[in-house]
Amino acid sequence: MITVIEVKKNANESNMNLVRRFTRKVQESGIIQKVKSKRYNERSLSKIKVKAATLKRIARQKNQAKLIKLGKATKFTKKRGHK
Repeated sequence: MITVIEVKKNANESNMNLVRRFTRKVQESGIIQKVKSKRYNERSLSKIKVKAATLKRIARQKNQAKLIKLGKATKFTKKRGHK
């Protein structure tokens, strides 16, 4: 995605007017909106990775439940948020 925006200075034009014209052309082209929309776009995980993560979480939960039954671990609760 390469877009070239070129603005040439007119004979009696100040530098500030040139910058304003350039800024306006950039905004009209929509380049900034495209970049911002792609900034936080994350690819979805593959089905295999999702399944592996789920199986790992289930195994960890089973192991924790087993340790609690044996009395080797206490029930662990997550703290959520700040108080």
